[in-house]
Amino acid sequence: MPTMSNQLGEKREQSYAEVSSFQMSDSISRNMEPVKTGRIFLAAVAANLSAFVVGTCLGWTSPILPKLKSNDTSDSPLDRPITSEEDAYISSLIAIGALVAPFIAGPLADRIGRKWVLLSSSVFFVLAFVLNMIASQVWILYLSRVIQGCGVGFVMTAQPMYVGEISTDNVRGATGSLMQLFIVCGILYAYAIGPFVSYQTLQWGCLVVPIIADVVFFFMPESPYYLAGKGRKTAAVRSLQFLRGQSAEGVHDEMAVIQANVEEAMANKGNMLDLVKVGSNRKALLICAGLISFQQLSGINVVLFNSQSIFASANTGLDPAIATIIIGCVQVASSGLTPIVVDRMGRKLLLLISASVMSIGLAALGGFFYMKLVVGDISSVLWLPVPALIIYNIVYCTGFGPLPWAVLGEMFPANIKSAASSVVASTCWILGFLVTRYYPALDALGSYYAFWLFSGFCIVAFFFVMFIVIETKGLSLNQIQVRLGSKK
Repeated sequence: MPTMSNQLGEKREQSYAEVSSFQMSDSISRNMEPVKTGRIFLAAVAANLSAFVVGTCLGWTSPILPKLKSNDTSDSPLDRPITSEEDAYISSLIAIGALVAPFIAGPLADRIGRKWVLLSSSVFFVLAFVLNMIASQVWILYLSRVIQGCGVGFVMTAQPMYVGEISTDNVRGATGSLMQLFIVCGILYAYAIGPFVSYQTLQWGCLVVPIIADVVFFFMPESPYYLAGKGRKTAAVRSLQFLRGQSAEGVHDEMAVIQANVEEAMANKGNMLDLVKVGSNRKALLICAGLISFQQLSGINVVLFNSQSIFASANTGLDPAIATIIIGCVQVASSGLTPIVVDRMGRKLLLLISASVMSIGLAALGGFFYMKLVVGDISSVLWLPVPALIIYNIVYCTGFGPLPWAVLGEMFPANIKSAASSVVASTCWILGFLVTRYYPALDALGSYYAFWLFSGFCIVAFFFVMFIVIETKGLSLNQIQVRLGSKK
């Protein structure tokens, strides 16, 4: 005899199947009005300016930590060099704020809207950079990094929800991949400016970015899914008209689909327990949390936060600041490829390529540091660290960088999406904190241990993607739910 949960699952699956017959089209509507996808990308780009701010926070430590560690304190807000322990905390504490914030941002996104959560993230960023300016003690820098993390958590929770809900089926992969592009642009901004300006000038340069982001995004519409869920159908139609560039009649069919989805979600209001009680949600959570976990276990934050220090340690003969800028440029260029290819090649193939090639690049980098310690004479392989990190960053930025967040934005039904986003974002930053906090201790034993460990995690990630992750290329949000709940 089927249980109540099975019956509900069957009804939900039947409902999704029924709604899928009315799936939105990216090229025509009931009046043959073409969808102006440029409008979707305009809103997605405006939303992702907040991701650019996240990038400035992540890249901030690479040029700043050498200033804080220098015996010459003329370009430091402190009156002494920081210790290695303080270095580790300054790098890692951003993850603590980003860990806690999603549990506030998720419910807020359902209460005040995805747009306003993204706009409010700038309050944290502005406050953090002001604290950096007036910091005279290390604990103020600690506090600033935690506050930065709160802003990061708000962005990482609300942005995938917003972009996933405003996009049509055939561009959702591209728009979802924009987050990584804008994050690495923000990182490059910090990399390129930080080594060549004073400490205070960099803080001012970072402070203006969230203000500009808010001014631009303020003029974008709220998610039509959120508006429909609040019973504001007229506002939802206007939002959809702006995003599709169509008349009210032209968006009628798509609005009917959204309304049906929202009504079903409201009738089956979800909570945290539904993430593990409902089979399709459980599978989606495994996929999203797994991808985010392997993203962090690939060691990306170690590379981002410590790029200059890694190149200085490698002693390649190339100015560490210049090498770091090269890496930043590679990240931007490769991240720009993802929106172009993701809806053609699919999420799964790009993730498989990313995991396998990252493991090779990290293993090569570990091998370099091992030879430096054991052999001593490494003149014949001094060239290795730069190309190894370039290859690593290319495949990260086209795979495990953007795609876990893009998948998160499309894996969960509306009634559970905010709770799922909170859990996955917090998983990301728990591991982000652990990796960055304890990397210095592992590095003290030998840098090769750290890079070989990250390489091993990438190998495990390859098999996780191969056997667990489902392909969502070209599927609507409803079809993804059917795929998650279906039996082989």
